[in-house]
This record gives sequence, structure tokens and C-alpha cells, in this order.
Amino acid sequence: MMSLIGISMLAAGLSMVWVVKDSHIRALEENLVREINILEYTFPFQPLDNNLQAMEYYTREAKELEKRINSRVTFIDLNGQVIGDSEKNASDMDNHLDREEILTSSEGRFGSTIRYSETLGEDMLYVAHKVYSDHGFEGYIRLSMSLSAIGEGLNKGWTFMAGGLIVLFLAAALLSYRIAKGLTKPLEHITRVANRISRLDYDARVKLQRKDEIGQLGLAINGMADSLQQQLKWIRDNEDLMQSVLANMTGGILMVDREGQIALVNREAERILHMQGDQLLGKPYHVLKRNYDFMKFVEEGTLHKEYLQDERNVYDPEERTLNFDGVPMSGDDGSYRGMLFLLQDVTDIRRLERMRSEFVANVSHELKTPIAAVRGFAETLLAGGVKDQDTMRSFLQIIYDESDRLNRLIGDILELSKIESKRIPLEYAPIHLKELLDSVKEVLLPAANKKSIAMQLDIPEHLFLEGDEDRLRQIFMNLISNAISYTLEGGKVKVSAEVVNEGGEHETIRFSVSDTGIGIPKKDLPRIFERFYRVDKARSRGSGGTGLGLSIVKHLVDLHRGTIGVVSKVGEGTTFILELPLMHPPLD
Repeated sequence: MMSLIGISMLAAGLSMVWVVKDSHIRALEENLVREINILEYTFPFQPLDNNLQAMEYYTREAKELEKRINSRVTFIDLNGQVIGDSEKNASDMDNHLDREEILTSSEGRFGSTIRYSETLGEDMLYVAHKVYSDHGFEGYIRLSMSLSAIGEGLNKGWTFMAGGLIVLFLAAALLSYRIAKGLTKPLEHITRVANRISRLDYDARVKLQRKDEIGQLGLAINGMADSLQQQLKWIRDNEDLMQSVLANMTGGILMVDREGQIALVNREAERILHMQGDQLLGKPYHVLKRNYDFMKFVEEGTLHKEYLQDERNVYDPEERTLNFDGVPMSGDDGSYRGMLFLLQDVTDIRRLERMRSEFVANVSHELKTPIAAVRGFAETLLAGGVKDQDTMRSFLQIIYDESDRLNRLIGDILELSKIESKRIPLEYAPIHLKELLDSVKEVLLPAANKKSIAMQLDIPEHLFLEGDEDRLRQIFMNLISNAISYTLEGGKVKVSAEVVNEGGEHETIRFSVSDTGIGIPKKDLPRIFERFYRVDKARSRGSGGTGLGLSIVKHLVDLHRGTIGVVSKVGEGTTFILELPLMHPPLD
């Protein structure tokens, strides 16, 4: 703005100087014209017959005239020959017939021009007029005046104008500063704030304490920024919430837009499909061809644009059961926007359902067998068909054994139910392991001696473990009694313990319960901890087992935050490897 004001003032000053200069030159020109008119009627002209005398006369008169009128005077004949000049010898001067002022005055008018004089070395104003005298003179009178005086005047004018311009410029600068301070700067400040807001910097605010229109504009900008900031926070909070919900959903979500492009996929869907988000987002759904069953389901959903549901078994690489749901999405105006697909891995759910069904069937079968035996032998005795005391005692012994087996079966079922429902709180306390396993050995030693099985305990004397003593006793009773039951006569059962990762953060005790029994086939190893699962059903039933012992052991080990595994070879024996933490973290 200041530069515009300066340029405007400079242009005005230049215009004024040129006007003054032009008017001054016009005034000089008019003055010279008047003087020529006076000379034309008052000057004593002489004939030009004798050229030498005429040149002397007119030269002398030109010099006298210059003193009076303060202008250079030149007399020129009709042929352009100078016959008299007040400042230079006429005979040395060039022919002036081609001079602009002479050419113009030859037409009967006053001729004037401004030209640099080689003779005087400065700019001169020349005015000439054609003169006819009754005394025999026919030619031109030319008056000229130096413009140096005008230049000096103009220089003074420039000086005054420059001073005036500087004063005016300073006054304009001060006025502009006041205007900028009161109007321009606040607007520039508001513009900067608006630009920051447009670049998503919603913390920017206009800081003005004014009550005029500019202040109201600043308040409006601040209000807009507050509103945008609140809306952005709400949008971000909702987006974070949606991303958190999508990321933590137990089911997979995949959205296909109306063009068939994958627009949304969550972490669980990536896991189920074994593909990363950057492999899916923005791509056509045909990239799912690796998951052929799901791709065909998506294709059917996008084709029909209606709710679909299906459940399929897939192999990737192990067998899994996946549940697919497809839901069409529509906008507020009812227009179709795409399909939303839900993927759920229901493999564990279906496996538990099968296990529940098998458990019910097994419980029914296991209960019917002893009940049928008890009922059959009791009916025989009640009918009076048995008279022999030894036979009667044998029947009664069978009834007793089967009822005892039935009682143990019901007890194990109830125990397993309580363990699975986590209704058994563990009471942690320091346990001397050697003392605990010695007591278990003492209980099971008669059964081992009956089969001439050697029992060996390799438990360090100093070893202690934090746990529930009754539940640990139950674990080892089951494992060791199983080892005795499935070990042939003359075999050996060994129990050992050692500290693993001693002194480390996760210090554990590893137990090994090994036997030299019949072993477990490799195909049965993954299922031995299932309820009622028996490797050798006839032998298990003969040993009096319920088929729930190892399942109870597995659940009790899990409650102690431990692990259990098995290594076995048919005909050579079996080893159960159990790891339990030495210390348990305090309960919340």
C-alpha cells in the first residue's frame, strides 16, 4: 500500500514538473514572439546589396539588441545565409535554411523549436519569423534563449517538490500505518488464522479486542474454529471407538462396496483369511480366491444383494468350521451401498458341542453298565434261583463292586463338573513335595506290590512348591495309579522332580511320571485327556477306571497354571511330563 502511495505521489510530482516546465517554455516562446514583432516594426533595416557592409551592420545591431532584450539575436537572409549574430561571427556559421524554425517561419508563421546548440553547448529555445522591410531587407529574424534558467528553476522546483513529496509521503505513511494498524493488520491476522484453520490447525484463534465489524468477524472465525474442533474431536472419538470395536471383535468383518471393492476389513478377518489389510483394501473381492468358499459366498451376496447365511468346513491347512453372514447395506435414501460380511470361526464351538453330545452319550452308557449288572444280579437273588452260598456271595460281591464303581463314576462326574465350572477355589500353601509323594506312594504301594511293580521316587529333599495340596495329591494319585494299572507285572513306575529355569523370572518344577507299561499308540495321544476316552476299553473297564481321571488331571493342572504332556511308545512305556510354577502371583 505504501509503495502505491509513493508511486502515485511521484507520478503526480512528475506531471506537475512537466506542466510547469511546459508552461514556462510557452511563456518564453510568447515573449520572444512579441519581441520579434516589435523588432519587425521598429528596427532600422538596411539593404542587403553590399553583403560585407550589411553583415557588419547587422552583427553590430544584433549585439546591441542582445544587451537590451537578453536574447541571442540572429539575422538570416532568404537564402539561409546568416548576415548577423550576437554571439558568433556570421561568416563562420552554416546555412540555416534547413533549420526547423526557419522552415516553419518560411510558411509565414512563427517557427519555434528546442535544440542543442553546438556553438553554445546547451539546450536553446529558437523562435524565428520571416520579415519584409520597405528598406530593402527580406529575410528572417531569429531570437533564441538558453533553457538553463528554466533548468535552474526546475531544479528548484524539483527540490521543493521532493521536499513536499517527502513530507506528503511521511504523512501518507503515518496515515497508512494508522489505517493498517486499525484495519489492515487485523484483517491480515484474521487471514492467517483462517489459513491455519484451513490447514486443519483448529487450535488457531483470532485475538482481537474490538467491538466493530472486524471484531465480530474475529468472533465468528473463533466460533467456527470451536465448532470444527468439537466436531473433529467427536469424529475422531467415534473413529477410534469404531476402530477399537472392529479390532477387538471376536468375529471377522469385511465390507464390499457397490463397485465390488473391499472397503473395510478388521484384524480378525485378516487372521481368518490369512491375508493382510494392504492386500485387501481397495482391491476387488476376487483377491479372496485363496479362500474359495468365502469368495463364492461374497460373490453370491453381491449378486443377490440380500441377507445370506452359511456354514462351511474349510481346510487351511487344518480343518476349520466357519460361519458366514452377509447383510446388504443401504444409505438414508435407501440406495444400495454394498454388502457387509461377518466371518466367525466356530470350530471350537462345534467341537465343544460334539464333546457335550459325546459326554452325555458316554455318561448314559457308563451309568447303564453297572446299573444293569446290579439289577440283573439282584433280580436273580430275589427270584430265589441261587441256593449255593458261595454263588450267592459271588453275586453280592459283584453287586457291591458295580455299585462302588457307579459311586466312583458319579463322584468323578460331579468332581469334573465342579472343576470345569471353576467352583473349586484353590487354597495355595507351601507343600513339601517329597512328603506329599511319599504319602501317595504309601497309599498306592499295596496295588503295586500286588503286581510286583517297583515304585521309585526321585524327589529332592529340599524341594517345596506353592499349590493346593489336596488337588496336587489328586493329580499324582491319578497319574501314578494309571501307571500301575497299565504296567505289566514285574514292571517299574518312577516319579521324579527337578527345578527348571532356576533363579529366573518363570521358575517351574518339572515332574515326570513314567512306567514300563503297554504304552499308548501315537494316534491316541492327542485325545487321552478327553473325557471317557480310553485307549484299551476292555482293559480300562477291567481295571475299574472311569475314563475321567486324565481329564480331571488336565483341568487341575490348568487351574494351577501349569502344563502337562505325554510321551509314549507302544510296548515300552509312557511318561507324563508335568510343569507347575514354583510360586503363584497373588490373587487380585
